Amino acid sequence: MKAKGGGKRSNSSHMWLQRQQRDLYTKKAKEAGFRSRSAFKLLEIQERDHLLHSGMMVVDLGAAPGGWSQVAKQLVGAKGYVLALDCLAMPLLAGVEFLQGDFTDSKVLDQVLGLLNGRQVDLVISDMAPNLSGMAAVDQPRAVYLADLALELAQKILKPSGSFLVKLFQGEGVTDYIAGVKQNFAEVYHRKPEASRSESRELYLVAKGFKG
Repeated sequence: MKAKGGGKRSNSSHMWLQRQQRDLYTKKAKEAGFRSRSAFKLLEIQERDHLLHSGMMVVDLGAAPGGWSQVAKQLVGAKGYVLALDCLAMPLLAGVEFLQGDFTDSKVLDQVLGLLNGRQVDLVISDMAPNLSGMAAVDQPRAVYLADLALELAQKILKPSGSFLVKLFQGEGVTDYIAGVKQNFAEVYHRKPEASRSESRELYLVAKGFKG
Protein backbone atom coordinates (compact mmCIF):
# COMPACT_ATOMS: atom_id res chain seq x y z
CA MET A 1 0.00 0.00 0.00
CA LYS A 2 2.84 2.35 0.76
CA ALA A 3 4.37 1.85 -2.66
CA LYS A 4 1.01 2.43 -4.29
CA GLY A 5 0.48 5.63 -2.36
CA GLY A 6 3.95 6.81 -3.34
CA GLY A 7 3.09 6.20 -6.96
CA LYS A 8 0.02 8.41 -6.67
CA ARG A 9 2.05 11.18 -5.16
CA SER A 10 4.64 10.80 -7.89
CA ASN A 11 1.99 10.99 -10.62
CA SER A 12 0.45 14.06 -9.01
CA SER A 13 3.86 15.71 -8.80
CA HIS A 14 4.51 14.90 -12.44
CA MET A 15 1.20 16.45 -13.50
CA TRP A 16 1.93 19.52 -11.40
CA LEU A 17 5.31 19.95 -13.05
CA GLN A 18 3.72 19.64 -16.49
CA ARG A 19 1.18 22.33 -15.65
CA GLN A 20 3.94 24.57 -14.32
CA GLN A 21 5.92 24.06 -17.51
CA ARG A 22 2.91 24.98 -19.65
CA ASP A 23 2.30 28.05 -17.53
CA LEU A 24 5.96 28.99 -17.84
CA TYR A 25 5.91 29.06 -21.64
CA THR A 26 2.58 30.88 -21.72
CA LYS A 27 4.01 33.48 -19.35
CA LYS A 28 7.22 33.73 -21.37
CA ALA A 29 5.22 34.25 -24.54
CA LYS A 30 3.27 37.12 -22.98
CA GLU A 31 6.45 38.70 -21.63
CA ALA A 32 8.18 38.45 -25.02
CA GLY A 33 5.17 39.76 -26.91
CA PHE A 34 4.60 36.53 -28.84
CA ARG A 35 1.08 35.64 -29.86
CA SER A 36 1.41 32.02 -28.78
CA ARG A 37 3.62 29.74 -26.71
CA SER A 38 4.36 27.79 -29.91
CA ALA A 39 6.81 30.54 -30.83
CA PHE A 40 9.25 28.89 -28.43
CA LYS A 41 9.01 25.60 -30.31
CA LEU A 42 10.25 27.31 -33.45
CA LEU A 43 12.92 29.20 -31.52
CA GLU A 44 14.22 25.93 -30.03
CA ILE A 45 14.34 24.29 -33.45
CA GLN A 46 16.02 27.38 -34.87
CA GLU A 47 18.71 27.30 -32.18
CA ARG A 48 19.54 23.72 -33.09
CA ASP A 49 18.97 23.59 -36.84
CA HIS A 50 19.48 27.19 -38.03
CA LEU A 51 16.66 27.12 -40.58
CA LEU A 52 15.99 30.86 -40.68
CA HIS A 53 18.43 33.50 -41.91
CA SER A 54 18.33 37.14 -42.93
CA GLY A 55 16.78 37.81 -46.33
CA MET A 56 14.95 34.47 -46.66
CA MET A 57 11.57 33.88 -48.26
CA VAL A 58 9.34 31.81 -45.97
CA VAL A 59 5.84 30.33 -46.23
CA ASP A 60 4.11 29.64 -42.90
CA LEU A 61 1.19 27.18 -43.05
CA GLY A 62 -1.35 27.01 -40.23
CA ALA A 63 -0.04 30.36 -39.04
CA ALA A 64 -2.79 31.71 -36.76
CA PRO A 65 -2.54 33.28 -34.26
CA GLY A 66 0.89 34.22 -35.61
CA GLY A 67 3.55 33.00 -33.18
CA TRP A 68 5.67 31.30 -35.83
CA SER A 69 5.23 34.17 -38.29
CA GLN A 70 6.48 36.59 -35.64
CA VAL A 71 9.64 34.56 -35.09
CA ALA A 72 10.18 34.05 -38.81
CA LYS A 73 9.81 37.74 -39.62
CA GLN A 74 12.19 38.77 -36.85
CA LEU A 75 14.83 36.39 -38.16
CA VAL A 76 14.52 37.05 -41.89
CA GLY A 77 14.54 40.80 -41.29
CA ALA A 78 13.42 43.67 -43.47
CA LYS A 79 14.88 42.11 -46.62
CA GLY A 80 13.09 38.83 -46.02
CA TYR A 81 9.53 37.83 -46.89
CA VAL A 82 6.96 35.84 -44.90
CA LEU A 83 3.69 34.60 -46.38
CA ALA A 84 1.32 33.26 -43.71
CA LEU A 85 -1.76 31.11 -44.37
CA ASP A 86 -4.56 29.88 -42.14
CA CYS A 87 -8.27 29.10 -42.38
CA LEU A 88 -8.76 31.27 -39.28
CA ALA A 89 -8.45 35.04 -39.22
CA MET A 90 -5.14 36.39 -37.98
CA PRO A 91 -4.50 39.97 -36.85
CA LEU A 92 -2.05 41.68 -39.17
CA LEU A 93 1.66 41.45 -38.44
CA ALA A 94 4.05 44.10 -39.71
CA GLY A 95 5.97 42.79 -42.70
CA VAL A 96 3.94 39.55 -42.98
CA GLU A 97 1.57 38.93 -45.88
CA PHE A 98 -1.46 36.96 -44.73
CA LEU A 99 -3.88 34.85 -46.75
CA GLN A 100 -6.99 33.46 -45.07
CA GLY A 101 -8.27 30.25 -46.59
CA ASP A 102 -8.66 26.51 -46.25
CA PHE A 103 -5.42 24.89 -47.35
CA THR A 104 -7.29 21.75 -48.40
CA ASP A 105 -9.05 23.82 -51.10
CA SER A 106 -7.14 23.79 -54.41
CA LYS A 107 -8.31 27.36 -55.07
CA VAL A 108 -6.45 28.52 -51.98
CA LEU A 109 -3.32 26.74 -53.16
CA ASP A 110 -3.64 28.62 -56.45
CA GLN A 111 -3.86 31.87 -54.48
CA VAL A 112 -0.62 31.01 -52.66
CA LEU A 113 1.11 30.37 -55.96
CA GLY A 114 -0.32 33.61 -57.32
CA LEU A 115 1.05 35.63 -54.42
CA LEU A 116 4.48 34.08 -54.91
CA ASN A 117 4.25 34.92 -58.61
CA GLY A 118 6.82 32.36 -59.69
CA ARG A 119 9.27 33.11 -56.89
CA GLN A 120 10.83 30.13 -55.15
CA VAL A 121 11.12 30.15 -51.36
CA ASP A 122 13.88 29.12 -48.98
CA LEU A 123 11.74 27.53 -46.28
CA VAL A 124 8.25 26.11 -45.78
CA ILE A 125 7.12 25.76 -42.16
CA SER A 126 3.89 24.05 -41.11
CA ASP A 127 2.37 23.89 -37.65
CA MET A 128 -0.97 22.75 -39.08
CA ALA A 129 -3.14 20.37 -37.10
CA PRO A 130 -6.70 19.17 -37.64
CA ASN A 131 -9.56 19.94 -35.29
CA LEU A 132 -9.24 16.97 -32.95
CA SER A 133 -12.21 14.72 -32.31
CA GLY A 134 -10.43 12.62 -29.70
CA MET A 135 -10.70 9.54 -31.90
CA ALA A 136 -7.28 8.46 -33.16
CA ALA A 137 -8.77 6.58 -36.11
CA VAL A 138 -10.21 9.88 -37.35
CA ASP A 139 -7.61 12.41 -36.18
CA GLN A 140 -4.44 10.65 -37.32
CA PRO A 141 -5.39 10.34 -41.02
CA ARG A 142 -6.43 14.00 -41.00
CA ALA A 143 -3.09 15.05 -39.52
CA VAL A 144 -1.11 13.01 -42.05
CA TYR A 145 -3.24 14.44 -44.86
CA LEU A 146 -2.37 18.00 -43.83
CA ALA A 147 1.31 17.07 -43.64
CA ASP A 148 1.03 15.54 -47.12
CA LEU A 149 -0.43 18.78 -48.48
CA ALA A 150 2.37 20.78 -46.85
CA LEU A 151 4.96 18.52 -48.48
CA GLU A 152 3.27 18.80 -51.87
CA LEU A 153 3.39 22.58 -51.65
CA ALA A 154 7.02 22.51 -50.54
CA GLN A 155 7.89 20.41 -53.58
CA LYS A 156 6.30 23.05 -55.82
CA ILE A 157 7.76 26.21 -54.34
CA LEU A 158 11.08 25.40 -52.63
CA LYS A 159 14.39 26.41 -54.11
CA PRO A 160 16.92 23.63 -54.64
CA SER A 161 18.59 23.03 -51.25
CA GLY A 162 15.61 24.66 -49.50
CA SER A 163 14.25 23.45 -46.15
CA PHE A 164 10.98 22.15 -44.74
CA LEU A 165 9.64 22.00 -41.18
CA VAL A 166 6.39 20.17 -40.47
CA LYS A 167 4.41 19.07 -37.43
CA LEU A 168 3.44 15.41 -37.21
CA PHE A 169 1.61 13.28 -34.66
CA GLN A 170 3.09 9.92 -33.81
CA GLY A 171 0.91 7.14 -35.12
CA GLU A 172 -0.20 5.31 -38.23
CA GLY A 173 1.14 6.68 -41.50
CA VAL A 174 4.03 8.67 -40.02
CA THR A 175 6.76 6.14 -40.90
CA ASP A 176 5.68 6.13 -44.55
CA TYR A 177 5.42 9.90 -44.54
CA ILE A 178 8.96 10.32 -43.21
CA ALA A 179 10.23 7.88 -45.86
CA GLY A 180 8.64 10.09 -48.51
CA VAL A 181 10.28 13.21 -47.09
CA LYS A 182 13.66 11.47 -47.11
CA GLN A 183 13.28 10.85 -50.84
CA ASN A 184 13.04 14.60 -51.41
CA PHE A 185 15.60 15.98 -48.95
CA ALA A 186 19.25 15.28 -48.21
CA GLU A 187 18.91 15.48 -44.41
CA VAL A 188 15.91 14.67 -42.22
CA TYR A 189 15.71 14.92 -38.40
CA HIS A 190 13.08 14.42 -35.67
CA ARG A 191 12.66 17.14 -33.06
CA LYS A 192 10.62 17.32 -29.83
CA PRO A 193 11.09 20.84 -28.43
CA GLU A 194 10.94 21.34 -24.67
CA ALA A 195 8.13 23.84 -25.26
CA SER A 196 6.07 21.00 -26.70
CA ARG A 197 3.80 19.48 -24.09
CA SER A 198 5.33 16.22 -22.91
CA GLU A 199 2.02 14.37 -23.05
CA SER A 200 1.45 15.45 -26.66
CA ARG A 201 2.11 13.02 -29.52
CA GLU A 202 3.36 15.87 -31.67
CA LEU A 203 6.85 15.88 -33.11
CA TYR A 204 8.51 18.04 -35.71
CA LEU A 205 10.31 16.90 -38.82
CA VAL A 206 13.20 19.05 -40.04
CA ALA A 207 14.21 18.45 -43.64
CA LYS A 208 17.17 20.18 -45.31
CA GLY A 209 18.65 20.12 -48.77
CA PHE A 210 15.63 19.91 -51.07
CA LYS A 211 16.61 17.87 -54.11
CA GLY A 212 14.33 19.75 -56.48
